[in-house]
Amino acid sequence: MSPTRTPTPYPLRPAAAVPEPAESRRVLLTTGSSDAHTWNLVYLQLLLEENGHSVLNLGPCVPEQLLVDTAQLTRPDLVVFSSVNGHGHLDGLRAARALRAERSTGDIPLVIGGLLGISPEGAEQRTAELLAAGFDQVHSDGTKPDVLLSYLAQLPATCTERAAA
Repeated sequence: MSPTRTPTPYPLRPAAAVPEPAESRRVLLTTGSSDAHTWNLVYLQLLLEENGHSVLNLGPCVPEQLLVDTAQLTRPDLVVFSSVNGHGHLDGLRAARALRAERSTGDIPLVIGGLLGISPEGAEQRTAELLAAGFDQVHSDGTKPDVLLSYLAQLPATCTERAAA
C-alpha cells in the first residue's frame, strides 16, 4: 500500500498553467517605508517558495536605504514590492528611484503590486509614474498570482554567481 498525501485545503499554487522555471530564482520581497502590513508579504513568500524560488522577505516598513543595501548585497533576480496601505505609489516611487540610482542595483528587474493608491481615480497616472521611475511591471490590487509567476519564469537566472540570500 503506497502512502497518500493529503492535499492542503488552500493550495498556494494557482490553478492556471504557469510555466515552470528552468531553475530557481532569487526574489527580494519588500514593502514601503509607510506600510506596516505583513500578511501580503507572507502570502507572496509562501507562493514563491512553493513554486521553487528562494525568497528574502524584508518585512514591513522597509526604508529605501535598507532595500538598496540588501539588493546590493544579495543581487536578486527580481525585487517584488507589495503594498496594502494605499500608499504604494508614493513608497514605490522612492524605492524605484533609489534602486535605479545605484549602478549595482540599476538593472535588477523590479515589479510592484497591490493597493497603490487610496482611490481608483488616477490609477493610469500612478502606473505611468511608477514605470517612469523604473518599475518593469505595475500590477493593480487583485492581479492574479499567475502573472508574477509567469514573469519570474521568463527571467534569466543570474544568481549562480551571487551572494546567498
